[in-house]
Amino acid sequence: MKAEARVVAESDGLGGTRLAVLRGQSPLLLRQTGPRVAGGVTVHLVGGAAGPLRGDELRLDIEVGPGAWLELLSVAAQLALPGRPAPASRLTINATVAAGGTLRWIPEPLIAAAGCDHLAITRVAVAAGGALLWRDDLVCGRHGEDPGDFVADTLIRYDGSTLHRHELAVGPRAAGWNGAAVLGDARALGTVVTAGPATLTAGSATPNAAVMPLAGPGLLATAVDADIRAVRAVLDPFCAAHPTAKAPVPA
Repeated sequence: MKAEARVVAESDGLGGTRLAVLRGQSPLLLRQTGPRVAGGVTVHLVGGAAGPLRGDELRLDIEVGPGAWLELLSVAAQLALPGRPAPASRLTINATVAAGGTLRWIPEPLIAAAGCDHLAITRVAVAAGGALLWRDDLVCGRHGEDPGDFVADTLIRYDGSTLHRHELAVGPRAAGWNGAAVLGDARALGTVVTAGPATLTAGSATPNAAVMPLAGPGLLATAVDADIRAVRAVLDPFCAAHPTAKAPVPA
């Protein structure tokens, strides 16, 4: 299966945000569900089909213009499945944030089911004066099973310079992924990367979590645990308290 989706958020000139483009193909269906904050727009990613399955080629393009505020969530976890014998499934996300724009990417976790072969490629470019909060959560296998093969290849740039570059591989082909140097006994991992002026949120390290400044300006928060609920308990408050969250719409 091949599918593409695209969302473009622009300032409406009145202190708010409008969606100039919102289109998708199953399983990448986009639905406007906000705003959850004043002046912003919230969009949910809806899975219109099972997967990704081996052989799937999926692409999501995100563009946030000057003065726009966009939050992208998902309605459920993404489950990478084995499917028929085929090349690895691939999800490519390309995102750009203009000066004065804000993007918050906070989807539900990706679950790497046994037998899957999935590659997630993320490329984000934030202009000087733009703001970003980018979150990715991973669960290594469903309950009681080992994960399939999964690779996350992430590159986030700010003002033309690399802010965060990371590759993570788990599964049978990734030697040592469950060793002490990578995940150890943990089977759930979450990361949050922030970029831009609204990034100086304090955080504290725990035995399974760390918050580190990035040169850019930016911040990296990482948590690992045996259960995704423990990871979320660390990262959810961080995302809610970050300055990019803005003020909620009055009830």
